[in-house]
Amino acid sequence: MGNRKKLVHFLRVDPAAAAAASALSSPTSFSSFSDDDGYSSSSFSSSSPSRYSPPKSPWARLPGLGGADDAAATGLIASLVKEDGKVYSLAAAGDVLYTGTDSENVRVWRDRRELAGFRTGSGLVKAIVVAADGRIFTGHQDGKVRVWRADAADPAVHRRVGSLPPLGDLLVSSVNPSSYVRSPRGGRGRGRRRVAVWLRHSDAVSSLSLDEGAGLLYSASWDRTFKAWRVSDYRCLESVPAHDDAVNTVAAAGFGGLVLTGSADGTVKVWRRREAAADRTSHVLQRVLREGDGAVTAIAACPEARAVYVGSSDGLVTCWRWGLDVDAQPTHAGVLAGHGMGVLCLAVSGRVVVSGSADGTLCVWRRDDDDDEQKGHARLAVLVGHTGPVKCVAVAADEDCYDADGERRFVVYSGSLDGSVKVWRLSEERALEPPAVETTTPPLMAAALRQSETWMPRPRTAQLPSPVQTWAPELKGVAAA
Repeated sequence: MGNRKKLVHFLRVDPAAAAAASALSSPTSFSSFSDDDGYSSSSFSSSSPSRYSPPKSPWARLPGLGGADDAAATGLIASLVKEDGKVYSLAAAGDVLYTGTDSENVRVWRDRRELAGFRTGSGLVKAIVVAADGRIFTGHQDGKVRVWRADAADPAVHRRVGSLPPLGDLLVSSVNPSSYVRSPRGGRGRGRRRVAVWLRHSDAVSSLSLDEGAGLLYSASWDRTFKAWRVSDYRCLESVPAHDDAVNTVAAAGFGGLVLTGSADGTVKVWRRREAAADRTSHVLQRVLREGDGAVTAIAACPEARAVYVGSSDGLVTCWRWGLDVDAQPTHAGVLAGHGMGVLCLAVSGRVVVSGSADGTLCVWRRDDDDDEQKGHARLAVLVGHTGPVKCVAVAADEDCYDADGERRFVVYSGSLDGSVKVWRLSEERALEPPAVETTTPPLMAAALRQSETWMPRPRTAQLPSPVQTWAPELKGVAAA
């Protein structure tokens, strides 16, 4: 009970920050409508720019920290706070940022100011992805994936345009006895099982991933499955019973028709998409990439480098790389050790890799591909500023992609269970100078920073030993039902 109280105290939002945000609250307008599955949804737009929560000591002394309009600033450049609860998901699309919380709201930000928002009517928003055509897919605690689009006449208004599975498909399947499968009740439990329609998740949707080239959306769930959806008509093409425990993450690799799943059972599995009938896909287990004691919490892929990064509850990020032959065994390309607690989220953009952790920090790495003899990762920054676990992260190129010295810049968005979203600007070539860990830093965070050996001069990690077994068994195409 004592430990539980400490955890609750650690995750509680700073009352002073909440009061400041409330005092700056702006009026909003609402418009309600009903959607196809009986959920009540609404969209709302803000009539004034969003409020900011100024960074507090010791993070206010990050080098170059200035106002949000300071184009030359690096480090923490903005902190966005809304009274929507804990931030569980976010997605960046150009200069627009979408954030989902444990309330019914998805917020839409542009240039670090609130543009609009919409109510999902389903509570916790666990995952958000944005398609190239502007559609927004959101994964929810109730096991559904919902689809939204901004109104062409008024970009501040977002309307519900679909639901996965569509109501019509669900009704047709519900009258067909062969459409029912047995699924674990509650996803994580190992006891009673229930019968459910195969094309609908029976537990929370934990992760979403788009394969734009194949026209597919992948959803992972705590019901131990992942599903493939055709984005053109939202039809479920396949449901794959993938793991022995909750599936925490799914990622389309973007090369070779590969899809990777990570689970609370400690495994990472690689699936190969094969040709099938027009209304079906066929994903075959190609190999078990990782097996360990710690739960797999995040997977991110870089198609250009044919690299995949895996985050786990032991605080490590492991990298694997594929050659041109995707059937060959992937190469273990190093371990990124930068956190004292579990990794909760990952994002990759070009050579930049960002990991967020339960210790409240983010580690930013640069993959070095120029030297064929010594490929590795250099640590650019450890970002300190959140007072709770970092649950989601996204990386985007800066509008002014290069600074005056010709160095490529990028922006990192991080969402935390402390209820805030922070915006960071960094350079791909130049490491950010470390902030001092002072006595005003929360004790748990200070301990985590010490444990993670923050700012120790160990730039390359390709030679670090792997804490997990890397598997590459010769599987004879075990078909997934």
